[in-house]
Amino acid sequence: MSEVLLQLWSEADLELLEKLLGDPEMMTHLGGPETPEQILRRHQRYLHLPEDGTDHMFRIIWGPQQEGVGNVGYWRKTWKDQAVYEIGWLVLPAYQGQGIATKAAAAAIEHACQEPKFRFMHAFPSVANLASNAICRKLGFTLIEECQVEYPPGRSMTVNDWSLDLFKT
Repeated sequence: MSEVLLQLWSEADLELLEKLLGDPEMMTHLGGPETPEQILRRHQRYLHLPEDGTDHMFRIIWGPQQEGVGNVGYWRKTWKDQAVYEIGWLVLPAYQGQGIATKAAAAAIEHACQEPKFRFMHAFPSVANLASNAICRKLGFTLIEECQVEYPPGRSMTVNDWSLDLFKT
């Protein structure tokens, strides 16, 4: 298996984001594909995430051709009146099932631990997304509860709230 590398999100990553967020299969558990306008706005947001030193989005690089095969990132969120990190990832269908998302998420967690601003990191995969829930288990997250969140805006989604204590990793 090739090494998984993370590269800070850049202008050149718009095409990858279009493949990730514009694909109905990729967005099955996230409310369906985004429009080109929504993708462009998200891309711009990703480019500016690291400006305050708290939030980061990365391109996942994998394989002998050093291809961009997905993204992983973490950002601040207020959850139950507490400031935490939220983590999320997407890997293109052709590269799923090879451990890439697990290794990329582990690398993002390691990055967050270098200068942790918050003690806890949460992941909120859909209860129906068995693969993402399995990744949370593999990475040592603790399942807190099943809950409802609004994502995308205006749509209720049932998710699992997974938590990781960054001070104990």
